[in-house]
Amino acid sequence: MPNDVKTILSLVVMLVAFALAYWSGSPIRPDFAFIVIGTAIFMVVAMWMFPEAGVKKGDIKRQ
Repeated sequence: MPNDVKTILSLVVMLVAFALAYWSGSPIRPDFAFIVIGTAIFMVVAMWMFPEAGVKKGDIKRQ
């Protein structure tokens, strides 16, 4: 995935996570916001850290 797409996707994920954490701050589960933010941070870091699965040009064997 190109870096500009990763950057835009990272920003969208973090904005949605912060919006959900702010919006869902209920007195029943006050720690839910930390779960949402933690999951979003984990997903963004994992997207940047681990490469995309795919086939390289030299790996395809022609018969």
